[in-house]
Amino acid sequence: MEWSYSAFSQEDIQQFTAPMKVGLLACVSPQGEPHISLISSLMAANPNQVIWGQFTEGLCKQYVQENPKTGFMIMSLDKDVWMGQAAWTHTQTSGVDYDRYNNQPMFRYNAYFGIHTVHYMDLVGQNGKCALPMNAIIAAAVKTLLAKISLSKPPKERVMNPWTQKFLGKIDGLKFLAYIDPQGYPVVFPIIQAQSANHSQILFSASVFPEYLHAIPAGARVAIYGMALTMETVLTRGTFRGLERRMGVLSGLVDVDWVYNSMPPVAGQIYPPLPLETVKEF
Repeated sequence: MEWSYSAFSQEDIQQFTAPMKVGLLACVSPQGEPHISLISSLMAANPNQVIWGQFTEGLCKQYVQENPKTGFMIMSLDKDVWMGQAAWTHTQTSGVDYDRYNNQPMFRYNAYFGIHTVHYMDLVGQNGKCALPMNAIIAAAVKTLLAKISLSKPPKERVMNPWTQKFLGKIDGLKFLAYIDPQGYPVVFPIIQAQSANHSQILFSASVFPEYLHAIPAGARVAIYGMALTMETVLTRGTFRGLERRMGVLSGLVDVDWVYNSMPPVAGQIYPPLPLETVKEF
């Protein structure tokens, strides 16, 4: 992926300090597949370094220590978006950044948890601030609804349960897609127009952020992360079938084969279902 900027501006650094924002980190699983985590503490420590604070456990915290290549996305409450890539380097459990995180009101006055580890990443590149194109997204959501008409019946086996299918089918929900580029780095970007087409597929018009969508080869593994401002989230993975015209709409289709509940208090894989294990120690 080619990025417009190799460093953050001072304006970028200042805007990233806002505690209320959407921060997403895309990493690579041990199986070589994209994974997305919500990390609202993402910010820039300086023009060439991305940091984030950890206060819960999760898969992405493990994955980055095995494969340091990551993609990130930050979206402000004003709907400004930054996307880029970074390489994880190390952690610290004390220091200036550790104190800065834990002095924020969200953590300073929380009796149950605080930031216990700060993760550091070297910036590879980023696209600079761009406004989320809301008018184009609304039009793309309508086009996606039209393209759904052309789809044939889904496979018999249900992949997404009714809650997940309904949640990802909402046209006003936030969704984000990640794939792994030829250099092995994830790329993550908004795909708010995406909608569950049935219990096994997700469909989206390719008219928003087309330069990112056209870069994904047919057959690639992708992750799609859905979230609501009520903090409900779900992560899916599947195979991208490429771009083609459906009812005259250039659109992409993902065959979903993996679903993960990313919400606390107990995150875990939903599909394929995991076998029950006997509890032997208490």
